[in-house]
Amino acid sequence: MTLSVRIIPCLDVTDGRVVKGVNFTDLVDAGDPVEMAAVYNTEGADELTFLDISASVAGRETTLDVVRRTAEQVFIPLTVGGGIRSVEDVDRLLRAGADKVSINTSALERPQLIAEIADRFGSQVLVLSVDARRARTESGFEVTTHGGRRSAGVDALAWVEQACAFGVGEILLNSMDADGTRAGYDIGMITAVRAVSKVPLIASGGAGSLEDFSAALDAGADALLAASVFHFGVHRIRDVKSYLGKHNYPVRAAAVG
Repeated sequence: MTLSVRIIPCLDVTDGRVVKGVNFTDLVDAGDPVEMAAVYNTEGADELTFLDISASVAGRETTLDVVRRTAEQVFIPLTVGGGIRSVEDVDRLLRAGADKVSINTSALERPQLIAEIADRFGSQVLVLSVDARRARTESGFEVTTHGGRRSAGVDALAWVEQACAFGVGEILLNSMDADGTRAGYDIGMITAVRAVSKVPLIASGGAGSLEDFSAALDAGADALLAASVFHFGVHRIRDVKSYLGKHNYPVRAAAVG
């Protein structure tokens, strides 16, 4: 059976508000996360992703509150990331209403954390967020931290392979070069990661035209994450699903209206 393509709005949350910029800079306020999540739920989003981009201690408490309030409003899977450093952090988020968690920097610092989370909760709850950009590495792609501003000194494809061996359930592949540009997903990067990974692959960074969504799927993505095009009304979720459906990609029906 062919699985439906998942369309996933991403809410970058700082201090309890959704923000969006270009290449993680020049952030502007995009709205209240709980209200936006409820709208996306109604419009037919297949999942939602919350990324706490401040991830301070205060930010963590804010995120827990946002997760609790959002879980009461939406009935689709909710992934939460940002500042997760331990199995205990995962437990708190799942108890607050998250269905999956996304980890990044903490896994780079201690890859064994991947195995600890997968062993405790199952691989299906664990998404590895890979913030990658083009660089002079063996594969041509490197992993970054701090919103794409700092190199992690790790080849992106080698890291994906290692993380999959430790037990991640999904890869969220963020193109730092394309983030917020609306110039299209990084097709070369998606193709390269698909070649070394069998777990579901979520493409992120650069969605602009409707054709960009289908191009990412053709390159090997299983799900499509986007932020600014949805937040600022460039496209509605139903428009993306209608376009993909007309071009014979399997999608779940979106809300009408």
